[in-house]
Amino acid sequence: MRVVSAIVAVLLMAVTSQAQAQFNGQFRNDAQFWDNRGWDNRDIMGGGPNFFGGGGASPIPREMVMYPTRYAPGTIVINTAERRLYLVLGGGEALRYGIGVGRDGFRWGGVHRISAKREWPDWTPPREMIARRPDLPRHMRGGIENPLGARALYLGSTLYRIHGSNEPETIGQAVSSGCFRMTNEDVVDLYNRVSVGATVVVMN
Repeated sequence: MRVVSAIVAVLLMAVTSQAQAQFNGQFRNDAQFWDNRGWDNRDIMGGGPNFFGGGGASPIPREMVMYPTRYAPGTIVINTAERRLYLVLGGGEALRYGIGVGRDGFRWGGVHRISAKREWPDWTPPREMIARRPDLPRHMRGGIENPLGARALYLGSTLYRIHGSNEPETIGQAVSSGCFRMTNEDVVDLYNRVSVGATVVVMN
């Protein structure tokens, strides 16, 4: 009986190892497929070579800070020079998050309102981006592979969003085409705290 059990255990180990090897090989092939397309997700919405590898904690942890301001509680203030986003809480305090901002030539400023909120949003590259990158897909369903991440907050009628990302190591960098990116963990936290209609002040 012990001999039979040992044989069964060996066979199970062999099958498991083969399945794992096939899975790893398929994952590498899928990653190579995207690499061969010439995609640079940093140029799209701020992704990178590990875009499909999952999320993680932000290198710039969110924290409560003193923030005297004239803006009303619930206002989002984005400081692109600091690469920080502040959610005004009132009483001279704010929640501060690390963000990724637009690279040179794509940073901007102004005042808008959150016009929509989406969970695991679909992504349709705007015409301007397609003109720069004709190899991009015309539409991507929402999900873990989508460059917009777990949540998106749409800024008025602009092409820009505050959205999630699976590349936490790029938070604090200037990597996007004008959108503001956060870790999925942070963007979910912000999403749950603000409403459609909230003011967003972008300081460039």
